[in-house]
Amino acid sequence: MRKVGLTLEASVSPDLCPVVELRRYALRAGERETLIELFDREFVETQEAVGMRVLGQFRDLDDPDSFVWLRGFDDMETRERALAAFYGGPAWKEHARAANATMIDSDDVLLLRPARPESAFALDGRRGQPSGFVTANVVQLEAPAEETGIVAAFQEEIAPTAPILGCFVTEPSENTFPALPVREGEEVFVWFEAHADRASLDRARVWDAYGPSQVIRLEPTTRSLLHGGVTADPNHGGC
Repeated sequence: MRKVGLTLEASVSPDLCPVVELRRYALRAGERETLIELFDREFVETQEAVGMRVLGQFRDLDDPDSFVWLRGFDDMETRERALAAFYGGPAWKEHARAANATMIDSDDVLLLRPARPESAFALDGRRGQPSGFVTANVVQLEAPAEETGIVAAFQEEIAPTAPILGCFVTEPSENTFPALPVREGEEVFVWFEAHADRASLDRARVWDAYGPSQVIRLEPTTRSLLHGGVTADPNHGGC
C-alpha cells in the first residue's frame, strides 16, 4: 500500500483497523442527503467513542439512492463489544428511527481484513477537508485470496501505477455480532484508490483476471477520512 495523507482527528498508526466493514445501503428515493446529514452529525464520534473507527462515508456516483461507508476495528472481539455498546447506547436509540426511515436494505456488508499487514489504511490529519474521489474495486474470487495468487499479481500488475489507499481480502471469522448480517460464503479481494479529479476517476480500471470485478465510484462526504485529495508515497509499491 502507498502511505497516503488521509484525515483523522489525531495521528494514528499505519496498521490501523485489522478488521474493516464495507457497508453499502440501499435507500429510499431522495433520502440520501437526509441520511448523510444525520450520519455525519450524530454517528461519527458516538461510534468512535465506544471503540470503532469511522473510516469513510460516500455517495455512490452511479446510484443516487446508495450510501457507502467503512468502519474499522482492532479485532473481532473488539467489534462485538463496540457494536453492542453503540447499538445499545443513547445515540442510536435517539436517532435509529430517523436513520432506518431512509433505508430499504442495510445488509450488503463485506467483512474484510488487510491483504497484508502493510496494506491496511494509513490515516493521519483531520476530518473536514475531503476532496476528490475514491474507487472501491471488488473482485469476486472462487477461493480464498491466498490460494489464488491475486495479491502478488496485483502488486505486480496494478499497484505500481495506481494511487492505492488499501487492499483487503475476506475476513474468515464468524460474524461476532449477528444482529448485523454480513455477506457470508464469499471470497473477495478489494482495493481502494484515491482520485484527485474526474479525469483520474474516469481512468479507474476493471481488473477481472481473477474473477468478476466491480468498480464502485465514490464521492466522500464532508467528514469522510478517506478521500481522493491525497499524496501517495512514491517509495511504497502498493499492497
